[in-house]
Amino acid sequence: MDTLTSGIDVLFIAGFGPITTSAPDSAAFYVDMLQLPLKPYPDNPDYLLTDALDGAKHFALWPLAQASESCFGDERWPEQYPVPQSWLEFEVSDLAEATQRLKQQGISLLVENRLEPWQQRVTRFLSPEGILVGLTVTPWLCQPDDTQR
Repeated sequence: MDTLTSGIDVLFIAGFGPITTSAPDSAAFYVDMLQLPLKPYPDNPDYLLTDALDGAKHFALWPLAQASESCFGDERWPEQYPVPQSWLEFEVSDLAEATQRLKQQGISLLVENRLEPWQQRVTRFLSPEGILVGLTVTPWLCQPDDTQR
């Protein structure tokens, strides 16, 4: 096994999608043209998502301002980091262990094992390609016997 991922037990892709800068333009492309079954998240009409797309647990258009708020507590993406074009989350069996492994490998973390308001635990960082990557524990995506993670 690759030493970078040793100890990081990825279970599945928890979610992915583009990071958007124009909600109307992205909705026109993904919903109107591609006819993806995306619906607004309650109380957040710019976050369009589906949990009903074969091959994905969760696909969503995540506005850049909201991604920045989630990572940095500010709607403006910091200039010292490349602006991500997409996001990708991997569900892991042990977030504390996975986070520790990333730190041991020298990965610069943006968010470390934080509980989000939507009850997902997450560690976030940027990949070498500039993708906003998250390692997560997402209760609503887990099987009933997985909820102890």
